[in-house]
Amino acid sequence: MSTIALPAKTINGATPKREDVPAGECLCDYCTAKCCRYFALPIEEPGSEQDFDFMRWYLLHDRASVFVEDDVWYLLVHTTCKHLQDDYRCGIYHTRPQICRDYSTDNCEYDEDAVYEMYFETAEQVAEYTEARFHSDDQSIRSREPDLLPVL
Repeated sequence: MSTIALPAKTINGATPKREDVPAGECLCDYCTAKCCRYFALPIEEPGSEQDFDFMRWYLLHDRASVFVEDDVWYLLVHTTCKHLQDDYRCGIYHTRPQICRDYSTDNCEYDEDAVYEMYFETAEQVAEYTEARFHSDDQSIRSREPDLLPVL
């Protein structure tokens, strides 16, 4: 399951917007199980260069990112639940963990594209942010800009 296919149910051949799902029908019937393809854990807000170095380490691992939403920092791991079936249903629905039982479609990201206060996908982005936050121009950890070449 490395790619996301179209959901089993559509309306007029297209995935409907949340408000267009017929009353009484389950939103999950039209979804590709976005909520089962990642998990996000709150982390302490980094306050030192060492904290940001740990964050760089997180992002050196495949399929990880860090984001900030409502001033809370999160480690986001992009990974699919082992029990997500080809039809986007839970293979252990009746014995699923409590966190899954508590999850509601009321505020899920069914038809939303998230925009975060900050979003880091690479260790290099964290290094640049760290430098901007902790180093003034005269203390930069980067090499100085080279002199311009003479015009001939």
